[in-house]
Amino acid sequence: MRRSRRTRAWSAALLSGVMATGALYATPASAQPSAESVASALNLPSPPGGDDVRVLVFHGSANEESPTVNAGIAALESIGRSGPAAQRFRIEATDDASVFTDGRTLGTFNSVVFLTGEGDVLNPEEELGLQAYLGAGGGFLGVHEAARTEPYSDWYRDLIGARATEDSGSVAQRATVEVGDREHPATADLPLEWNRLDRWLNWEDNPSGDVHTVARVRELDYEPGESANGPDHPISWCQDYAGGRSFYTAMGGTVGSWAEADFRDHLRGALTWTNRVARADCQATVTGNYVAERLTAPNQPGEHDQIGEPHGLVAAPDGRIFYISRGGRASGDPVVTDWNDPDIGKGEGEIHVWDPRTEEVSLVGSLTIFGNKGGGGELVKTEEGLLGIELDPRFASNGWIYLHWTPHSEIDRDKRVAERRVSRFTVNRSTGRLDLSSEKVLLDWEVQIHSCCHAGGGMAWDSHDNLYIATGDTNSSGFTDGYSGNNPEPVYQGISFADARRTSGNTNNLNGKILRIHPEQDGTYTLPAGNLFTGRETAEGGGKTKGEIYAMGVRNPSRIFVDKQTDVLYAGWVGPDASAPSPTWGPAKYESYAAITEPGNFGWPFCMGNNQPYRDRNLPNPDQPLGWYDCDAPRNESPHNDGLVKIPPITPVSIWYAPNGGGTDYPRNADGVPSYEADEEFQLLPWARGGGQAAMTGPVYRYDENRASDVKWPSYWDGKWFVGDFYDGVQPRHAVLLDPDSLGTGALPTHAESLKDIIPVGEGGIRNLMDWKFAPDGSLYVLDYGRGFFTSHSESALWRVTYDGGAPTPAAADLVRKGD
Repeated sequence: MRRSRRTRAWSAALLSGVMATGALYATPASAQPSAESVASALNLPSPPGGDDVRVLVFHGSANEESPTVNAGIAALESIGRSGPAAQRFRIEATDDASVFTDGRTLGTFNSVVFLTGEGDVLNPEEELGLQAYLGAGGGFLGVHEAARTEPYSDWYRDLIGARATEDSGSVAQRATVEVGDREHPATADLPLEWNRLDRWLNWEDNPSGDVHTVARVRELDYEPGESANGPDHPISWCQDYAGGRSFYTAMGGTVGSWAEADFRDHLRGALTWTNRVARADCQATVTGNYVAERLTAPNQPGEHDQIGEPHGLVAAPDGRIFYISRGGRASGDPVVTDWNDPDIGKGEGEIHVWDPRTEEVSLVGSLTIFGNKGGGGELVKTEEGLLGIELDPRFASNGWIYLHWTPHSEIDRDKRVAERRVSRFTVNRSTGRLDLSSEKVLLDWEVQIHSCCHAGGGMAWDSHDNLYIATGDTNSSGFTDGYSGNNPEPVYQGISFADARRTSGNTNNLNGKILRIHPEQDGTYTLPAGNLFTGRETAEGGGKTKGEIYAMGVRNPSRIFVDKQTDVLYAGWVGPDASAPSPTWGPAKYESYAAITEPGNFGWPFCMGNNQPYRDRNLPNPDQPLGWYDCDAPRNESPHNDGLVKIPPITPVSIWYAPNGGGTDYPRNADGVPSYEADEEFQLLPWARGGGQAAMTGPVYRYDENRASDVKWPSYWDGKWFVGDFYDGVQPRHAVLLDPDSLGTGALPTHAESLKDIIPVGEGGIRNLMDWKFAPDGSLYVLDYGRGFFTSHSESALWRVTYDGGAPTPAAADLVRKGD
């Protein structure tokens, strides 16, 4: 039904009492009538509307009415008559704003839809009536140009959530909408990536964080103009506002939009929420609903009573947080760097525990490690030490803890090699201390320690109690100007320390890998079926593979995570050091992230990113570039390779970034080799950007509706993968969505959402993110490394991020059609 404009004769008798204070906008706020008093005067029910769901479509205009109005009214009428019976509604369309001062009429509508345009369409009394309607619990849906309505009203601006810039939305362009909220009824059934034609608005101020953004438009796909918002460009959002519910979409700016089935479904879902037919969480990404709290105090002078040099954490079933220190001491403490000294690099790798019940820290134990050499050049410093921690899946009953470490007792100072090992210890239930005599060495292998760095360290379990172990390539890229670590020339005592083809690219070496083993009760391990190799391959003469290898071609995977709901392995690793691409040698340093669904080769040191090859080099002159590596059929022809020459084809990663941008790519020649010319590069992932950079993979959040917790993160984040960087500048700290249908193929994320305001950056925040995990109560624990390297610091700390946004709205008691 559509009303025509009638003479405005608003309900003066009803409003006279509350208007007696004078002109609404000429008096102090304290003297203005409240929305509650107006709602009472208008006799608005709370909440408005009922089971006979009705929607008011208001299309008042200060100028010529948009041609989209008729299309919008017809579409909304069709939407209301179709679809599931429980979601249907009747509409009444009008351009007469006096409806907002007619309480008997206004109170019968479950929602108000604004198909309005630029300019003033409500007088002060009418706007106050709309405020009263929201205050009584009404629903509001604004569409496209409604963001330009009531330009002088702060209340209306906040109702919408943002103001559109004047220079945007004049031309229809095709673009991709990234649908980040997979739960809200407005977006749950939409494509992850929704390509459509519309007139895209830009925002004077980005509303993300103040409202709950459910969808964003990808600016890479069109020309957004000078007022572009960048990678985070909200296009639809919702909020619990002023007592009611407000949903806004900037789509619907063309007549053709209203005929799209997906756009109609989007509106239908929005209205099921504003109409009180369904509940939704529109608080989930409002940053004010998250509290980040530092849990550990600075250490006492000369002590590590709170924390050491942070290097990993894990949550116990009872909520206790175990966290480790690599082995560095406080800045200024003496270190031994002389290889003639038996104590070279000796330090203590410590295990602390924070108990949420007592909110106190205790020291569980420490291991004497090799790795305390302080800073300096790559022939001085080291990243060895206590590198990783995991608790046995049955830790609550057996007290077993697994530690990935480099024991000082096993170093060979002459050859400058060490033994890396994964050991199982028992935590004594009575004392809460690590029983050093209980050690069972599951796995050990040789690492070179002449040169730094890239030790890896992360560990994780899958749902079958297989243990994944991330090992670094332990090599330097300083002898290749920061490009591929493939220089065979530098050796010490016959062991190469700058050729990652000896480690990461070697099928017969456990370094630069993610291993998968199945620990047994007696402290040994077996090999699960389905690793990359069995160890019994006969190719090229046999004896050239290791059965423990699950993923090869990784450089420094400090953190890994296995989503036990899917058993997908999520990993990230640090790249080399070149700050810019080279047409001679290949890409700049890339930090890499991959969702790994099956065993594979992930490229280093042959290819990086989306299979961008490096240039081969070899003796007698490693400075002479040879051919480009073939990512589809790579060959390891290093003189230091004792594994297969023909190695598995390379699987591209899903996320990569460098100082020059995120997802950097180039035009390619007929052989698929990128140009690597800086003026030809383009960015596929503009939200990811490096500089100083070090990838730190986070978890995939899994929401447990049966978990009794008042601090757990909401279900909105369920299934999202948290990726971050050690640094907190322009580097990523995001929750990303991957398409389940292309998982593991290197397909780009469909959506990325910044976490920088939730996991705070900058002074007083978490500056150097070292590890992050969700605890059983659904809160997030984060380790801040501190400031500087190879030391503990006063800013080294354990943090906790909790959520207090409340339940979805509307309240269950206010839902309509409960029995349908």
